[in-house]
Amino acid sequence: MQKLSSVFRKLEEGSKRLTPQRELVIRILADHPGEHLSAEEIHRLVKREFSNIGLATVYRALELLTDLNILQRISFNDGKARYEFNQEELHRHHHLVCLRCGKVAEFNEDLLESLEDRIYKRRGFKVMDHELKLFGICQSCNKNARRG
Repeated sequence: MQKLSSVFRKLEEGSKRLTPQRELVIRILADHPGEHLSAEEIHRLVKREFSNIGLATVYRALELLTDLNILQRISFNDGKARYEFNQEELHRHHHLVCLRCGKVAEFNEDLLESLEDRIYKRRGFKVMDHELKLFGICQSCNKNARRG
């Protein structure tokens, strides 16, 4: 995860002010690594400290942070956009999505490096980034299914 100082610097480089609302959205995401929070979840958490913040303000902050390449918007096919910090080094983790409970876990091994190398050698196509989501049933849901 990026250090918050580098995130704040990217805002400055994009000629954007670090408003209290933006700072709180950034800190909420930093305090919940790997959780892939939706705008609504972030809004709920932000309201604990900034009770009069509106959902539209959170959406605008997330949109700006995504446009500045600070955040990445991800869809896990559940109808909600979710957010995480962009990784400093490209494609370092993948996502495991449970089809029963909706839990999302990160898998921190790049499985596609050899495929990218083969694609480049055979086609001259240089892969710059990729996104891999594996959908299945998590360990906890598998255990519950065996018990029932």
